[in-house]
Amino acid sequence: MSQLFQPRADAIFRFVLWTAFLGAVVALFVAEGLSHSSYLTGRNIIQPQPTEFSHQHHAGELGIDCRYCHTTVQTAASAGMPPTHTCMTCHSQIWTNARMLAPVRDSYANNTPLVWQRVGRLPEYVYFNHSVHVDNGIGCSSCHGDMTRMQMTWQPHAFSMDFCLSCHQAPQNYLRPQSKVFDMQWQPPANQQEIGDKLLKQYHINTSGLLSDCSTCHR
Repeated sequence: MSQLFQPRADAIFRFVLWTAFLGAVVALFVAEGLSHSSYLTGRNIIQPQPTEFSHQHHAGELGIDCRYCHTTVQTAASAGMPPTHTCMTCHSQIWTNARMLAPVRDSYANNTPLVWQRVGRLPEYVYFNHSVHVDNGIGCSSCHGDMTRMQMTWQPHAFSMDFCLSCHQAPQNYLRPQSKVFDMQWQPPANQQEIGDKLLKQYHINTSGLLSDCSTCHR
């Protein structure tokens, strides 16, 4: 009776199985690493902008309040971007001929908006409301980092689901008094747990609702 399989068939079969298994494992590790990479999350990447704008200079050295440019951060889902005439309230009087500000002057003269590149990127299926967070004691620096030390703007965190859940699961660890929401140097005090518990009640935050309803973040 002739043999159906060659003697080496078993070795080949085992080799194929192990290759497929190892390939699947490597693919999973690559996919996991790629999903957290700067390429996909935008973390630590400085986007090219129509002109060089320094938060370190404007917000840090000059002390300009966030709300002077981001006017809807307390009233709308989007923080808002400043129209060119906001820039020109100062730059029509100072640095009037600076080469780097030519795009700003042209935008104002031609009544065409500057096209800024988004730095803090969220997936299309994620809904985020700035006003809800700001009005309930979540400070700008919790997500955006210390903007007063950023010469060029970059995204310090990967805005993954893990990042958002770390706050939604225990918001008391991040809550601040309203007077500290726009303080870029704020750090949780030693008694943050005690303060956070009081602020939960003050802001009427329902912690169960932050996790039980998917439509809070996905719409």
